[in-house]
Amino acid sequence: MKLTANASETTLSPPPEPGLKPDEVVARAEAVARDLVDRQAETERRGFYAEDTHELFRRSGFYRILVPRRYGGYEFGVGTFMRVVVELSRGCPSTGWMYCLGAAHAHAVATLFGERAQAEIFAGGDFVCPATVAPSGAGERAPDGRWAISGTWRYCSGSPYATHFMGHTLVDDGDGERRPLLFVAPRSEFTRLDDWGEQLGLRGSGSHGIRIEDGRVPDHFTLDTHLSQVNVTGGTPGRSLHDNPMYGGGPLSFMILEDAALAVGMAKGALDAYEELMRSRRTLFPPVVPRTQDPDFQYWYGEAAGLVHAAEAGLLGAVRQWEEVSSRGPEHVTPERELRIASVCREVVRMSWRAVEGYLFPTAGSSAVRNGERMERVWRDMSMQQSHAGIAVFLFTAANRELSRARFGVRAP
Repeated sequence: MKLTANASETTLSPPPEPGLKPDEVVARAEAVARDLVDRQAETERRGFYAEDTHELFRRSGFYRILVPRRYGGYEFGVGTFMRVVVELSRGCPSTGWMYCLGAAHAHAVATLFGERAQAEIFAGGDFVCPATVAPSGAGERAPDGRWAISGTWRYCSGSPYATHFMGHTLVDDGDGERRPLLFVAPRSEFTRLDDWGEQLGLRGSGSHGIRIEDGRVPDHFTLDTHLSQVNVTGGTPGRSLHDNPMYGGGPLSFMILEDAALAVGMAKGALDAYEELMRSRRTLFPPVVPRTQDPDFQYWYGEAAGLVHAAEAGLLGAVRQWEEVSSRGPEHVTPERELRIASVCREVVRMSWRAVEGYLFPTAGSSAVRNGERMERVWRDMSMQQSHAGIAVFLFTAANRELSRARFGVRAP
């Protein structure tokens, strides 16, 4: 099969397993996650998941879930992707985080960029593209018409196995005002820095910095906007190109769904660890009985389990809302509806954190929260997530105001 893109022909390949089904991919993630539990310490020491894990993800089709079918992807949808993220994060939060924030941006590229750019960017099939929203460095037009970009971008989760990088830089059109430029840089144009692993949590998430020194980015790999300001109510290149409403959904709310899926996965991992403690340990004070028989532990487990299951239900409900809004047509994907979905995700994150911070971690026992224990690691990783800019700055603060403004038609001051 061939596709003509701006007068150039690009040979397209089918996905490696044309008959693969979404539920099979999720089942593979569940199986992989069980092995990830025992490799968490190793992943933290390295700073990212191992090459054999990366190869397993590649063979399992994880890097093609959101890639359009016309470019050798599976185009399975947002729900399948988020379920895979939950399962991987349940086994190892760092691995789930690194996978999610590397593979997720296939959606943004397939939604926002034109046919020529997509044909070139997705040419390799497997797609891993860390992204950041904070502009850095500077870009200017090179004599050959491409953009010459230089800068350093931090917190690029997924960078160790990246095929591309999506970032923002600032450009000057000659009037003294600098504007943001969204760009996708091929792997050949950037270097990964050795600057990750000393943080409180998510030490194995591969969130290294990326540096570009006079890199060259084709003009059709850029957009004159910031990802958070994209408005898709007028339609998107991806919706038309792929005839799939998934590629016309809101990029901002999609990113917030990622935060919610990661929180649910980590909380489910903490609940797993607590259940193991319930089955293997006894109470300290008389009557000394297995924790499964103690009323207090029964209560703590029940409270946490309810929160975690409610959070997961909220995530799945938010995904359904996202898909329903997208399927109704581009005019329905309004900022207000995107922010409503974000508000549901906010509560998903809060419930997940409350289950761990309020019930599981403090009652697990001091020996269960020693350095390297599964419960201790999940607590560290979720604490790190609470400080993430997308949650602390946007989801818990700005999104509330923006939802109200969108609802009542109030302009920002």
